[in-house]
Amino acid sequence: MSKKVLVLSASPRKGGNSDLLCDQFILGAKEAEHTVEKIFLRDKEINYCTGCGACYSMGKGCSQKDDMSEVLEKMIAADVIVMATPVYFYTMNGQMKTLIDRTCSRYTEISDKDFYFIATAADDSKQAMERTFEGFRGFTSCLEGANEKGVIYGTGAWNIGDIKGSKAMEQACEMGKTV
Repeated sequence: MSKKVLVLSASPRKGGNSDLLCDQFILGAKEAEHTVEKIFLRDKEINYCTGCGACYSMGKGCSQKDDMSEVLEKMIAADVIVMATPVYFYTMNGQMKTLIDRTCSRYTEISDKDFYFIATAADDSKQAMERTFEGFRGFTSCLEGANEKGVIYGTGAWNIGDIKGSKAMEQACEMGKTV
């Protein structure tokens, strides 16, 4: 059964290390005949949540007029969501955190999804990346029926392209096939 896979790439660099892992995951998922769309967050205008409360006190959704409503619709429609980020100071980058915060207006509709997490870091230690994955898990713990299906550790990748030839590249493609 073909699934709708949404890949959210928070890399600020097209072709950056976490973005390259996204592409490998996509190759595997397409090989398994799933429908895949990648959203490159850098190309979207997604403003910070202002905490105005309009989304929950008035029930009218977010009052901001930017690209988040489009991204959120795609998250709700997807069967599988892949969240990928470079690790900055041992946590996810600002682009990914902003996206997560902005789901507030409709997060209860992001239900019964499978999630895959991808992170890349200059550090060689998987343990050093756990805080990033815990941030993702904090988000998905607020969602009904969220299932963590896989995690990819892209360690030792500082400069653009450092991830090429690593085990993480192969793991990302193989994980995409298992969707």
